[in-house]
Amino acid sequence: MKQTKYTTFLWVSALITMMTLLLVTVSLYTSEEDVKKWRVSQHIFTKNVEQHRPLVEKYAKESGVEEHIDVLLAMMLQESGGRGDDPMQASESLCGEVGCITDPEQSIKQGVAYFSEVLHAANGDVVLAVQSYNFGIGFAHYVKEQKSKYNQDIVIEFSQKMYNNAEDPSIYSCLRAEAKEFDACYGDIYYARDVMEYKQQFAVN
Repeated sequence: MKQTKYTTFLWVSALITMMTLLLVTVSLYTSEEDVKKWRVSQHIFTKNVEQHRPLVEKYAKESGVEEHIDVLLAMMLQESGGRGDDPMQASESLCGEVGCITDPEQSIKQGVAYFSEVLHAANGDVVLAVQSYNFGIGFAHYVKEQKSKYNQDIVIEFSQKMYNNAEDPSIYSCLRAEAKEFDACYGDIYYARDVMEYKQQFAVN
C-alpha cells in the first residue's frame, strides 16, 4: 500500500513538473513571437518614415531646426508610422481641425514649422517642445507660467486640467490605461517619452 502511494506521488509530481515546463515553454515561445512581430512592425514603420527624410531635412533647414531631424522623424513615427497624407498629423496646428492637410509634403512643412515654433516657446527644451507638439503650444506657456521645468507630473497636471475644463470631454479618448487612471485624457501624456526613445533609430553618426 505504501509503495502504491509512493508510486502515485511520483507520477503526480512528474506530471506537474512536465505541465509546468510545458507552460513555461509556451509562454517563452509566445513572448519570443510577440517580440519578433513587434520588431518586424517597427522595422516596417521605420522604413516608411525614412522615405520622408529628404523632405524633413529640407524643411528642418528652412526652419532652423536641422539639428533635430532625428527627433522630427521620431515624432513622425509616433504620429503615423510614416503613413497617410498627413504623416506629421499637423492639420490641427494649421487649421484647428483634423483632416485639412491631404498632402505629405504640406504635412511635413507644417509639422516642422510648428515644431520650430514650440521649440522657441520652450526656450530650446527639446523634450518640452516635443510634448508641446502633442498638447499644443499652450503647454510650453503653462510650464513657464508655473515657473516649472518639464517633468511627468506637470504633463499629467496639464492634461487633467485641459480634459476637465473641456466643454465636451467626450471628444477626447484615453489613449492609455494609465491616462484613464489619472483622468488625464487630453493628448498623450507619454508622447515625449516615447518619441525620445524612438529618436535613436534615426540618429545619423
